[in-house]
Amino acid sequence: MKSSSKLTGREDLVLVGRVTGAHGIRGGLKIHSYAESMALYQTGEGIMLTLPDGSVRTMTIQWVKPHGRGLLMGLESVNDRNQAENLIGSAFFIDKSRLPVLEEDTYYWFELVGLSVYDTTGFLLGRLDGVIPTGSNDVYVVKGKINGRSRELLIPAIGDVVLNIDLESKTMIVDLPEGLLAEP
Repeated sequence: MKSSSKLTGREDLVLVGRVTGAHGIRGGLKIHSYAESMALYQTGEGIMLTLPDGSVRTMTIQWVKPHGRGLLMGLESVNDRNQAENLIGSAFFIDKSRLPVLEEDTYYWFELVGLSVYDTTGFLLGRLDGVIPTGSNDVYVVKGKINGRSRELLIPAIGDVVLNIDLESKTMIVDLPEGLLAEP
């Protein structure tokens, strides 16, 4: 995901969604949320937005409700459709401290993206570029150069394959299934 946001370098914030449209005439916003739960979006809570022009604003959530695969949301000072349309494309961030604590050996996707991924021999496979949810288990998208060629590996996020994740050293060790590195 490309972002020129002034907030993306801030370690205390996490990207949780984007404004995808306006809803109604009273300033409602259509939101594509990256969060699994609406619990992050509470009435009265503040969010930081990076607007399409690159400016940053802190706003308070007035209301939120589910809508199809996304959310509808009202923000303070957004009172009509024109104001809502001006926010289309904005990214929203919240303070990481608002995220629920996870169980041991469970990670947020944003913690994993960017990790250097190595096989059991110490060979650098590439960097973790994304996570694909599949229902049964996630799949890690690893991009790198292997044998001089740019490659994208899809690695199942299961215990038999992912042997170690070290957030401090920003590394992941994997035991690849046989044939995963075979030439196409």
